Amino acid sequence: MSFKRNLLLAGFVVLGSAGLAQAEMSATTASDIEVRSGPGAEFPTVGVATRGSEATLDGCIEGSRWCRVDVNGMRGWVYAQYLNVEQDGAAVVVQDHRDDLGIPMITYEQTDPVETGSVQPVQPGPNDQLLGPVDQSGGDVVAITPPDEVRSYIDDNPVDTVQLNGDLAIGATVPRSVEVHRIPDYQYSYVEVNHQPVLIDPGTRRIVYVYR
Repeated sequence: MSFKRNLLLAGFVVLGSAGLAQAEMSATTASDIEVRSGPGAEFPTVGVATRGSEATLDGCIEGSRWCRVDVNGMRGWVYAQYLNVEQDGAAVVVQDHRDDLGIPMITYEQTDPVETGSVQPVQPGPNDQLLGPVDQSGGDVVAITPPDEVRSYIDDNPVDTVQLNGDLAIGATVPRSVEVHRIPDYQYSYVEVNHQPVLIDPGTRRIVYVYR
């Protein structure tokens, strides 16, 4: 009953892809990590779990680095690359072995605070900044194919996501107010938009690649 009560107090409901009967897994935090109330850096921090803390892993969102855990009396969301699970007597990183470990896939939805029976996906709000439209005036952007090392760097150096309205497409422009992050020895920068990493031409601020 306390689990259900906590979910209602938080205003959120999490749905397991195969139901709530999925087995929980034991995990350990690989470093000091922030535990957040939802799967995104824009959600409030519940607290900090210190390195080596034992956690119970419920599952991770498909296509995302966020996983839901119980750790040190806190229930919330953390990055998968900061969680270790024992496999064949060795500690392995959850992000790198999700398929091997059979990590349950879960989804996240936000409950409307007024109509408790209404469930709405977490999406950019009407007051969020806009992505600039794809330039149709002739300044074509050629889609690139980044090397695998670029994605590895992005995964190893996660950044706060930004919520932007508009079409997340090649050629769309990211507002000047959004901080983009350099990649060593690479001409493009990166930013995470609506929980999807994208590569940006730092000169034009236009998107050249979207990690789906």
